[in-house]
Amino acid sequence: MNKTAVVILNWNGRDLMRKYLPSVIATSHATGGVDVIVADNASTDGSVEMLKSEFPSVGIIALDRNYGFAEGYNRALAQIGHSYVVLLNSDVATAEGWLQPLVSLMDSDPTVGACGPKLLDDKDHSRFEYAGAAGGYLDAYGFPFCRGRILDNVEADNGQYDDNADCLWVSGAALMTRRELYLSLGGLDTDFFAHMEEIDLCWRMRNKGWRIVAVTNGAKVFHLGGATLAQGNPRKTFLNFRNNLTMLVKNLNNKTWWLTLVIRMNIDSIALLRFLAGGEVRQSWAVLKAHIGFWWQIRKSLRKRATLKVGRSHEVVPEVRTYSMIWRRYAHKLNTFNTIDK
Repeated sequence: MNKTAVVILNWNGRDLMRKYLPSVIATSHATGGVDVIVADNASTDGSVEMLKSEFPSVGIIALDRNYGFAEGYNRALAQIGHSYVVLLNSDVATAEGWLQPLVSLMDSDPTVGACGPKLLDDKDHSRFEYAGAAGGYLDAYGFPFCRGRILDNVEADNGQYDDNADCLWVSGAALMTRRELYLSLGGLDTDFFAHMEEIDLCWRMRNKGWRIVAVTNGAKVFHLGGATLAQGNPRKTFLNFRNNLTMLVKNLNNKTWWLTLVIRMNIDSIALLRFLAGGEVRQSWAVLKAHIGFWWQIRKSLRKRATLKVGRSHEVVPEVRTYSMIWRRYAHKLNTFNTIDK
């Protein structure tokens, strides 16, 4: 059996796979010892038939229904036996040589639990892509940001982040991890369904002492983004807000974690009011529903926190910054990682 598997989760993405699979197959097989596998969430657009006809070298895991991003990957990875797995979105094109630096890092450093390549915009290869850019962090109140992306401000790639760096999370659009580690941690949280689940997974790894590394020196892929839910979609807003709060309950490792949560919820309320003032009623309703959904599952989230034994050491991982990224962005007018993260 090959050591590494590139696993693409698909749901009705036939046309995307036709466009993006050729680069993935060519560059992955060039690395050697790599299988490309599509896990299909019971697509109804003929995806599986197209794969069998046009891409016979690709392995197929046919799931019986649409399990969403999190459970779909959990079920797929439980069915294979590779040492390393790459979770790769179906709308990602891969550059020549993208995979070898990731495999080499995992081979050479047993403390690395997950890593990912530089993520560039497939619509403009000179710019980073929103979903993960060059490695992600969280601010003191759980807001994610990246080397190369602060909120909606995405930087041009001028080589400023070409040094590999420890981070808190790498994007689920292209994430390599150790399969046994992934399964031992329970994989992606299925209660998330989609969005923030890779940050939660990486944070759980960091709280267990594993390193997360953005491999931006020699490894890059190009992500289309928004193939499932576009920015501004109320469903995406709901999932992001709800899942972020749940993630904080599960993983915050400080004595006043509950106070951090209260502050974050008040910041969310400001966002709700801003949506409302701007006439974005559906977005404001999505934030409110997210808070209702969060409280609906709070007991389950607290049980998960207890199971993870978070908070016993109070050793906050350094990739969860102690400052407010939001404050520095709006009060100090800073909009790049290198100016904010000082």
